[in-house]
Amino acid sequence: MTATNREQTPVVVAGPGAEVRVQELGGGYSVAFGRFDKGVDMTPAFKGLPDDLCPCPHYAYVLKGRIKMHTKDGEQIYSAGDACYWEPGHAPEALEDTEYLDFSPTEEFQAVIDHVKAQLS
Repeated sequence: MTATNREQTPVVVAGPGAEVRVQELGGGYSVAFGRFDKGVDMTPAFKGLPDDLCPCPHYAYVLKGRIKMHTKDGEQIYSAGDACYWEPGHAPEALEDTEYLDFSPTEEFQAVIDHVKAQLS
């Protein structure tokens, strides 16, 4: 069995007002601890991916704040205390200072992380 916490998990994406920490847990899944300051819109970081959106699914829990997910079909807002499934084809925007936890397929998520890091460089 594998476990981690936010402090033990390495930072894989860092930018102005944004931090994502990711650790592979096993079984083909990774956990991510995300933190976005109010106003951070990650949409530009997904340019060049299918539909210019994140193609990786995530099972998430919003710990703090509110986050809007932009999709091809509109927008959905999630608030602290929401457990949710973010299906492929989304891009987050923080409506408040936001923290969340999500679980994602490692291989798919790593491809997205690599793309986002290249966009932010």
